[in-house]
Amino acid sequence: MDDQITSTQEEPWTKIIGSRRGWFDINLRDLWNSRDLIILFVRRDFVAFYKQTILGPLWFLLQPLFTTVVFTIIFGRIAQIPTDGLPQVLFYLCGIVIWNYFADCLNKTSDTFVANANIFGKVYFPRLTVPVSIVLTNLITFAIQFTLFLVFWFYFYLKGSALQASPAILFTPFLLLQMAALGLGLGILISSLTTKYRDLRYVVGFGVQLWMYATPIVYPMSQIPEKWQWLFALNPMASIVETARYAFLGAGAVRPAHLALSFGMTALVLLAGIVMFSRIEKTFLDTV
Repeated sequence: MDDQITSTQEEPWTKIIGSRRGWFDINLRDLWNSRDLIILFVRRDFVAFYKQTILGPLWFLLQPLFTTVVFTIIFGRIAQIPTDGLPQVLFYLCGIVIWNYFADCLNKTSDTFVANANIFGKVYFPRLTVPVSIVLTNLITFAIQFTLFLVFWFYFYLKGSALQASPAILFTPFLLLQMAALGLGLGILISSLTTKYRDLRYVVGFGVQLWMYATPIVYPMSQIPEKWQWLFALNPMASIVETARYAFLGAGAVRPAHLALSFGMTALVLLAGIVMFSRIEKTFLDTV
């Protein structure tokens, strides 16, 4: 009997959970090892969304369609804002689909700690799995809305519209990855701050709306005076939207310097978000 107890006690541990105190004590290997949990979160969030609605996944199509109609009437017909010679529906729909993915990632990850305080306090798992699963869930929504955009693209192309897809279309996966990184980084950064400053939860939605109008969604970058374009380049999403339009529609002010600045700012935001998130997750339950 004693031999059995001794042999059991000498078995090596498969997982050791210890405290980390440093700012850069980040273990991304745990995130990879929890990929099955991330998949479960993705399935749960996506299924839970459309099972509680009457129209189900159709909402993913109706939202960009309604927004495109409103933008076409207000900004295209009434305000008569130029669209670089592109069909107004395609111009607005392209920007809306791109923006929706980024905005959804930012909005839904910015409430990670507060919204999941109950489950975080009951069981251990890498907390970063939750915001990462949100980004992946939104990727499914993006795929549905992007397919809608391609349907309209082929429709206008067959009608004879002057649409010229450029070789920049090959950079689409990188643009998508950058949007995911930017939305995730900024979202978890805000989520970390909301554990102490709860007012940020109410500011995020309003701030994202203002940010949209600072991004060339309803107007092309060509309408910005040359001397002020550098200011708009400080907005990482501006270069992403313009590059996407140039890639699929053949019009847009794409500059390598602006893209490099956009990528650099995205990397900085993501790094700051991961560092802050990893720091706060060790102590946030004390402030909830």
